[in-house]
Amino acid sequence: MWGTPPGARISGDGGCFFPVVHLCVLREHQGRGPGKAIMSALTDELERRAPKGACVSLVADGAARHRYARYGFTGTAPASLGRHRLV
Repeated sequence: MWGTPPGARISGDGGCFFPVVHLCVLREHQGRGPGKAIMSALTDELERRAPKGACVSLVADGAARHRYARYGFTGTAPASLGRHRLV
């Protein structure tokens, strides 16, 4: 796990897979730039430190899924669909 800006974290195995997790911007700050700053910092860090060909993933629900295209994220369907389990 790398140190990242407040509001997000990159977790992973250090070689092949890097999920972006815990990305959160308080509602009163949404649309004012902190989310863009966080994602820019994360993608810059990935470009510097992740090996070529590494898979970076994130989960974005609803309309939020469209916000990540500017950072190079694309959908995985129909090849892959996320799953979850509640405890």
